[in-house]
Amino acid sequence: MKKRFIVPLLAAAFSLSAPVSADDYVIDTKGAHAFVQFKISHLGYGWVIGRFNDFSGGFSYDEANPAASKVSVTINAASVDSNHAERDKHLRSKDFLKVDDFSTITFNSTSFEETGDNKAVLKGDLTLHGVTKPVSIDVTHIGAGKDPWGGYRRGFEGTTRLTLKDFGITKDLGPASSELEVFLSIEGIKK
Repeated sequence: MKKRFIVPLLAAAFSLSAPVSADDYVIDTKGAHAFVQFKISHLGYGWVIGRFNDFSGGFSYDEANPAASKVSVTINAASVDSNHAERDKHLRSKDFLKVDDFSTITFNSTSFEETGDNKAVLKGDLTLHGVTKPVSIDVTHIGAGKDPWGGYRRGFEGTTRLTLKDFGITKDLGPASSELEVFLSIEGIKK
């Protein structure tokens, strides 16, 4: 009789002590709930704002251990869109993205460090224009919860600045246009 109660009790104890793994999410690009946008000065007088329309990726996040979070994103470089066809053609050319040789832009995280108040710093390796460099992204955790379709979602936004010459893009647009600001808005659907 005692044996019948001990076995379920031990099983319950082991299940409670088992490590909880991170949740995996796919970035919701199909529903257009994720964006990779950029802003660069135009000669110091205005801004060119654009985005990449074709990208995919995912992330893992564990509320109990955020430092174990991981992110991986692949962007189709030719999907650059600044709302101006001739400029986009130039951005795809050898002067900038050189998409015939470097068709993808990738980011793979190396660390995630919470800094408080839903903020974190995400570090990783960015490959752009055939050059891989470490970058840091300032991240805000937007929130998480159930969606109306029976799924579970989690969202983040982030910003970073890139110096074009660091990635081998040497077209001289003047000193005001040497850096590019990147804004990311990522909503993931739990797998």
